[in-house]
Amino acid sequence: QVQLVESGGGLVQAGGSLRLACKASGSTVSINTVGWYRQAPGWQRELVASITRGGSTNYADSVKGRFTISRDNAKNTVFLQMNSLRPEDTAVYYCRVDTFANYYWGRGTQVTVSS
Repeated sequence: QVQLVESGGGLVQAGGSLRLACKASGSTVSINTVGWYRQAPGWQRELVASITRGGSTNYADSVKGRFTISRDNAKNTVFLQMNSLRPEDTAVYYCRVDTFANYYWGRGTQVTVSS
């Protein structure tokens, strides 16, 4: 079992920045890929960025060049640095970890970008 707690969401003006954190506890040694997803009202949940245990990253086209995902394995924490935020980035952001046998979701953190 892995437990996840997201933090760092909030209200920011367009052009601003936020840094999200996803801290894992429990069977963290089994964690492989960690991803940040988001879901806006009326939309499906979508992948924003992911990072593998080895540090390989993947980004949605809509956030490339603005968002950066990183991980601190020693602290079992994954970060999402979000710069140049836009109103269309407004959503609940969820952390998901994939282990060798399962995957787990956090409860999400709200990000609201005002125009």
